[in-house]
Amino acid sequence: MLKTYKYPKYEYRRPPELDGAASTRRPVVVVGAGPVGLSAATDLAQHGVPVIVLDDDDTVSIGSRGVCYAKRTLEILDRLGIGEAVCGKGVSWDVGRTFFRDREVYSFNLRPQPDHKRPGMINLQQYYLEEMLVERCGRAGVEIRWKNKVVGVRDDGGGVRLEVETPDGRYAVDCDWLVVADGARSPLRRMMGLDVEGKVFTDRFLIADVVMQADFPAERWFWFDPPFHRNQSVLLHKQADNVWRIDFQLGWDADPEEEKKPERVVPRIEAMLGEARPFELEWVSVYTFQCRRMQKFRHGHCLFVGDAAHQVSPFGARGANSGVQDTDNLAWKLALVLAGQAPERLLDSYSDERTFAADENILNSTRSTDFITPKSTVSRTFRNAVLQLAGHHAFARRLVNSGRLSVPSVYGASPLSTPDEDLFKSDVVPGAPLEDAPVERDGAAAWLLDQLGGRFQLLLYVERAADADMGALAELKTAIPVEPVLVTAVPGGRPGIRALHDARGRFLERYDALPGSAWLLRPDQHVAARWRRLEPAAVRAALARATCNA
Repeated sequence: MLKTYKYPKYEYRRPPELDGAASTRRPVVVVGAGPVGLSAATDLAQHGVPVIVLDDDDTVSIGSRGVCYAKRTLEILDRLGIGEAVCGKGVSWDVGRTFFRDREVYSFNLRPQPDHKRPGMINLQQYYLEEMLVERCGRAGVEIRWKNKVVGVRDDGGGVRLEVETPDGRYAVDCDWLVVADGARSPLRRMMGLDVEGKVFTDRFLIADVVMQADFPAERWFWFDPPFHRNQSVLLHKQADNVWRIDFQLGWDADPEEEKKPERVVPRIEAMLGEARPFELEWVSVYTFQCRRMQKFRHGHCLFVGDAAHQVSPFGARGANSGVQDTDNLAWKLALVLAGQAPERLLDSYSDERTFAADENILNSTRSTDFITPKSTVSRTFRNAVLQLAGHHAFARRLVNSGRLSVPSVYGASPLSTPDEDLFKSDVVPGAPLEDAPVERDGAAAWLLDQLGGRFQLLLYVERAADADMGALAELKTAIPVEPVLVTAVPGGRPGIRALHDARGRFLERYDALPGSAWLLRPDQHVAARWRRLEPAAVRAALARATCNA
C-alpha cells in the first residue's frame, strides 16, 4: 500500500460469450492495459477502429515503475487527449546535472530553444498515466475487460483466435489483428514460441521511492562514485506528490531480496540525505539492465509493441517513451489496412521503422550502461578520467554518458519516406517528427502540433493566405484524403481552408520555409516528403509511397 496513492479497483464484468452470446469477430484486440496497450487502444479508437483490451489484472501498475515522459511522447499524449492532464500532475524538468564524487562536472538542457509547448521531460508515476489512459479509453468507447487472462493464441493466417480465462470460466474471441502489449515477460510471446535477443547486463540497481519535503530543484541529478555510495552510481528524480525516485547501483553480487528490506534501504538513503532529513519509504524494487529485442515486431496478424517487443535499461527513459512511439507508428497504418485503403505490407513498415528505432535505443542504452557500470579496471580508469576532465574541458563533456535521454527516431531510410530533391537547411527531414512552433489561428494563440496529426496533411507556406494555389490544392483529391493547411507569414485567412499565422517566425526558422514550400505529413506527425514548389503529381506519388500503394 502506497502512502500517496490509492489504487483503483476496476470492475470485472462477466463476458457475454460465457452466456452463449455469439462471439463477434473483432477488428483489433489489444492484450495488456499498461501505458503502451492503452495508448494503442486510444489511438485506434480515434481512428474509428473498434477495439477491446484484455488484461489479467484489475488495477494499474504496482509501484511508480516508468516515470520519465519525453517531449515527443508528451506531444503524442496531447494528440490522444491527455497531455494536459499528464503535464498538470507531473513534474516538469529540462536540466540534468552529473556529479563525479562531490563535484558537478557536466550539465545539459533538454529544451535549449524557446517557444515549445512541452518541456523536455515530465516525471509522473506510471500508475497516474495508466489511470488517465483508462479514463480516456472509456470516453473513446474502448471496452476494457479486466481479469481476462489470455491463455492461448492461434494465428490461422487470416486472423487470430484467443482463449481467455476469467473468474467465471473460459471463452474464445476472434480478431483480425492482435496488438501484443503484455510487457517484458510477455506470456503471449512465449505461447507463440518467440524470443527476444540481446544482452542482460551483470549489474543490479535498487529503486527507492521516498516521500519527503526537499528544496532540491526539479532536475535530474546523477552521481558517479559519490561520497555516500562509493564506487557506485546514484540517480535522483522528483515525481508528483513529493515522491523522489532514487536509484542506487548495487553490483551483481547483491541479493535482490535482501537489498529490498527497509533495514538495508534506509541507511543508504540516510547516508545520501543526512539523518536530519525525514522521509518515508514509498516503494522499493531491484532491477537488472537488459538491452534486447525481437527480431521483427510483426508475426502474421500479431503485432508486438513496447516491452513485449524490446527492452532497454531504464537510464535514458527509453522504455515507455519508445513504446508509446511504437503505437503512434502502428495505429494509423493498422487503421488504413482495416479500411482497405492500404495493403497489409504497410504493417511490415511498422516493424521495419520501429526495429530501427529499437536498435538506436539499444545502442544508446548499451553505451550508457557500459559507461555507468565499467566491466574492467581499464574501463573504470578511462571513465573516471573522462569525468575529471569534463569539469574543465568541453571535449570530455561529450563523452560523459549517464544515460542518453530519449529522442524520437528519424525514419529517413524508410521506404515510406520520399528523399529530398530540393535543398533545405532544416533538420525536419523526410522521416523526421515535426518541430513544434507557436502560431495563431483566427487571431488566437495556438501551437502547430495541436493543429496537426491523425490524418495525412499538406502544409503549404505562403506569404499571405490569398497567395495559395487553390487549383493545385484541388488536384490533391485522392482515395486517402489529404487535408491542406496553410502557414502564413502575414495574418489572414481564406474560406474553406485552415490557416495558421507564423506569428513569431519560428516555423520559418525551424523548417527553413520559403514561399511555396510544402510538406506532406503522415498521421503520426512525421514528414513523408517536402518540396520547394507544390506539384500535385509529386504529392500523390509521395502519398502512394507513404501508404505502400505505389
